[in-house]
Order: sequence, then C-alpha cells, then structure tokens
Amino acid sequence: MKLLLKEDVDGLGFCGDEVEVKDGYGRNFLIPKGKALLATPNNLKAFNHQKRVVQGKVTKVIAAAQAIADEIAKVTCTVTKKVGDTGKMFGSVTAQEVADLLKGQGVDIDRRKIQIAEPIKKAGEYKIPVKLHSEVTGEIKLIVEGEQEATETAAPVETAAPEVEQDVEQEAKVEE
Repeated sequence: MKLLLKEDVDGLGFCGDEVEVKDGYGRNFLIPKGKALLATPNNLKAFNHQKRVVQGKVTKVIAAAQAIADEIAKVTCTVTKKVGDTGKMFGSVTAQEVADLLKGQGVDIDRRKIQIAEPIKKAGEYKIPVKLHSEVTGEIKLIVEGEQEATETAAPVETAAPEVEQDVEQEAKVEE
C-alpha cells in the first residue's frame, strides 16, 4: 500500500514522503491516527498545493524576520550603569533593559528573543544575538558605560572644622 505521510513517523519517513507499507499497518494505524493518507493522484496534488502554500507563508515570515534583523544591525544601544571603585558594576544589564532601549529607538523586540549568554557586569562593547526565527539571527551592538558613584568625602567635615576654629577664636577675643 502506497501512502503519503502527513507528519514525520519514526523509522518510516518524513512529512511529504511517499512510502510503501504493509496493508494492515496503513489501514489500522497510520490512516486512522491521521499520520498518512492514500497516495492517490488527487491526494498528491492537494498535498503538494498545501505544501507550496505553507512554504510561501514561511518565506514571508523569514523575510519579515530578516528585515527586523537588518534594522537591529543599524542600531547601537548605550546604557550607563553605576560602577564601584574596582570597576565592577552594581547589578547587570538584563534582556529587559536591552529590549526597552531598542523600543526607545523604534524596534520592538520581545525580551525572550534576546540571548545574553553571560551576565554583563563590566563596562565595554558587546554584541548580543537576537533569535528572531529558527533561520534568522540578528545582532545588537550594546555599549555599556560605567558611571562612578559619587561618594561623599571629608569635604563637609573640612568646611565644618574651620567654622569651629573661627568660633573658638571669636570666643577667645570676646573673653579678652
């Protein structure tokens, strides 16, 4: 019995293959489970037409994903994070922050498509892959700038100390 597979079947073939199987296997398992249909000329013609329609849709989706990947390649995102004295960042740059930066520049990407391999915890320039489709991957250029955290030094203490000295000097003059 010749059958046309509607989906992949282990040990038999892949979707769209025309296979020769024993009558019982085809009649009692493959056809009732919806895994195959008889390989008649009408079924072959209908299946090929359906296959072309699906391939056309996939081609359009891939083209749209490629257009978005081209847009992403043009964009450079810059983020400023606070860093400590050693140059180590407080926290890290997340996929959500990158998605928000892209959205601010007119490119709307779901954060789950942004693939940050390791946490970004240092200032520098990074290239982050974005998986838009199984066949299309874009790349974001991300620049992380470190902003030194302003720590208060002894400056307020120094300004207070001369005032105290002046007060002591004025009190000494008043007593004389």
